[in-house]
Amino acid sequence: MSTNELTIKVRELKELQRMAEELAAEMDAIKDSIRNHMTDQGMETYTGTDYKITYKPVTTKRVDAKALKADMPRIAARYTIEKTVHRLTVA
Repeated sequence: MSTNELTIKVRELKELQRMAEELAAEMDAIKDSIRNHMTDQGMETYTGTDYKITYKPVTTKRVDAKALKADMPRIAARYTIEKTVHRLTVA
């Protein structure tokens, strides 16, 4: 790929990223609107003709890695894995 082609691809990528960010913001606004409506109406579930919406609390459990490292550093080190990945960043 030539330098000119690479420049064109990067510009195209940056434009698509900008568009994706705009779409993500619009999607978040719509989701907020739906959540607010369901909360105001006291609904956890709503079924339409071709969709179903649920908005209810979900409880999860996770290990607090920071606290584990502080309280039991040997155990934390024993169960910590290291990975190397390649990350493409375009700015």
